[in-house]
Amino acid sequence: MKDRRPLLLAISAIVILLDRLSKAWIVRHVPEGETIPVWDHIFRLSHVRNPGAAFSLFVDSPHPLLMHKLLAWFSILAAVAILIILLRWGRRCTPTMFALALVLGGTIGNLWDRLRYGMVTDFLEVHIVHYHWPDFNVADSCIVIGGILLILDSLRPQRRPGPTD
Repeated sequence: MKDRRPLLLAISAIVILLDRLSKAWIVRHVPEGETIPVWDHIFRLSHVRNPGAAFSLFVDSPHPLLMHKLLAWFSILAAVAILIILLRWGRRCTPTMFALALVLGGTIGNLWDRLRYGMVTDFLEVHIVHYHWPDFNVADSCIVIGGILLILDSLRPQRRPGPTD
């Protein structure tokens, strides 16, 4: 059986690269606070800086510096834990390992922004009927997709080894 850890780490690296490139493009081409319509009334490219967590959680914290440090440390711990799991059990490319590779890449992508700029650049703006989804980015998308894959994989019936296994 071929060792799939290099592939899983490459997936994480691709997520980080796509996240960095997309955020750099937005920063260069869309002034902060501005938007570019892509699909009328549904999807726009925006340029928003998010000092909080996903969906702008903790933005109004009475202790923003403490919240920034806690979010950074949480991301570091999560990335290290996921990396250890991938290195230890990632010899096979299972749905769980693929999902964790996506989450790792997304976590590092947003951590990069948080450590370098003190906040995360978000740029994907979605409106669904009258609901405005909080702006997000490639890293956020990969974290959410990875999380959904983890949930779906956990709901899948597990195959039990038979007498021939």
